[in-house]
Amino acid sequence: MKNTVTVICLLFSISFVCAQSPQRYDVVINEIMANPSPSQGLPGVKYIELCNTSSHSLNLNGWRLTDGKNSAVIKHDFLLEPDSLVVIGTSAAITALLNYGQTIAVTNFPTLRINGDIIMLYSAEHVLIHAVQYNKSWYSNEVKADGGWSLEMMDTKNPCTGASNWKASLNINGGTPGMRNSVATVNTDSTSPKLLYAYSPDESHITLVFNEPLDSSGAADYSKFTVNGGIGQPVAANAEPPFFDRVTVTLSRKQQQNKIYEISVKNITDCSGNSIEPLSAKTALEVLPRKNEIVINEVLFNAPDEGAEYIELYNRSNHTINCKDLIVATRNTSGGLGTMKPLTTENLLLFPGEFKVLSADIAAVKRKFISIHPDTFLEIPGMPVLPNTGGTIVISNRQGEIVDELSYNESWHLPLIGNTKGVALERVNIDAATQDQHNWQSAAASVGYGTPGYQNSQYRTDLQVQGDIIVDSGIFSPDNDGHDDYLLICYRFPETGNVCNITIYDASGRAVRHLVRNGICGTQGFYKWDGLDENNRPLHMGIYIVLTEVFNLHGKTKQYKKTVTLAKRLN
Repeated sequence: MKNTVTVICLLFSISFVCAQSPQRYDVVINEIMANPSPSQGLPGVKYIELCNTSSHSLNLNGWRLTDGKNSAVIKHDFLLEPDSLVVIGTSAAITALLNYGQTIAVTNFPTLRINGDIIMLYSAEHVLIHAVQYNKSWYSNEVKADGGWSLEMMDTKNPCTGASNWKASLNINGGTPGMRNSVATVNTDSTSPKLLYAYSPDESHITLVFNEPLDSSGAADYSKFTVNGGIGQPVAANAEPPFFDRVTVTLSRKQQQNKIYEISVKNITDCSGNSIEPLSAKTALEVLPRKNEIVINEVLFNAPDEGAEYIELYNRSNHTINCKDLIVATRNTSGGLGTMKPLTTENLLLFPGEFKVLSADIAAVKRKFISIHPDTFLEIPGMPVLPNTGGTIVISNRQGEIVDELSYNESWHLPLIGNTKGVALERVNIDAATQDQHNWQSAAASVGYGTPGYQNSQYRTDLQVQGDIIVDSGIFSPDNDGHDDYLLICYRFPETGNVCNITIYDASGRAVRHLVRNGICGTQGFYKWDGLDENNRPLHMGIYIVLTEVFNLHGKTKQYKKTVTLAKRLN
């Protein structure tokens, strides 16, 4: 009778184990060997290690590891006990790793790309148990990132915080397959999740993007979201796999074109239980950018030491643009487009009146320049290189239409600046033509020679003047301090077809600079004088006369004479 009871209990125990429905994070991806070469002592094979973090045994039969392309399915019973490990790999890899602990050989093992990949673990019931999107930066060690070392999870009780919970192995052999991780420690997540941004995939939905995975059940509570503009509370919410760091809400009313909405969120938590503070983000229906709606607003093409080049864009339209619809390129010597890089593959909105700073190394830009709005920076790996002496920058949309284009030259810098290394060129007037040399000026010394992500130091708003010819200021001081560094000579005519000559005279009546010769004028525009003479030498301070002669196609001529003062700053 006693033996019978024992057998019944054993059968019940086995049945109970098999009946357990695995929950998310019951088993976690605990170690990844993506690049085993050069070997530090382990067999030179790729592998993934799983850890059972639950309090019950789990049968892994039917479980699946996938990178979205290759799916490795465990095709036999394997009981993974609580707090135990198993190493997964190809047949050849497992043969080499048999002496390192429990192993399972599979076919169609994920590729485990060296620079980064997504690995997802599904139960036999097709429930997503854990997902990891690693990349090379997770090593935080350039030598180990080069190969031969695994990535190990620090705290299996904190499985969804990404890079902050992973490190390169500290084991001298390069990894710890089948053993306790060498980096294992308590690494509790006590930081509240942050709402990064939002976007509208269509009229009826808004997607919110967070900096870490959320509790998916709590994030599915649509009562925690509110949209202004007469929309109110959504009718549904869904946290999106595999990382649950995005929530898409379904709206009760459709969004309107060219209207900006604000979506607010409160009382949701991350997977560690940290509650989010009430936050909000802007969103709108996007419009494909057309010519001159997005303009090049600032360029640093000769980067400072330990710095990086950048291009600043500005949305001067009344449309909201999706950055993934924009491409940055340069023209080659034959005039064709060289390397073309999309700004991003993510849905990232650029609202009217906003800036976006593009660079291959945003950290280097931020080290050298003030970053008032860090969120405006967008890193583009492999962004086209900007020649120091001159080149052409092209911004196009995804349909290949040119949105804006600038052919710059180092001679556009203020000649008084001896060394233009690390000095950006800034657009003077947002509404003036991009390819007008007079619309560009060296960034002021007072702002560190660059203003990435905020209003240009040389920006002017007083260019739309009344009358025929006017100078913007009677006094200017070309010392690159950001205040009256140049003289603007603005014109406005009721029709096109006018031609002008502008000559600068000193107080003795001698012509010291022929600023414009037979310049073709539109209905409105401006020319710029930097206080230099005909040979690009600084003139002495004093009174000067600006004589503008304008004649039209009918041979009629009119002269405008303006008196200005060239001042110098006293040290």
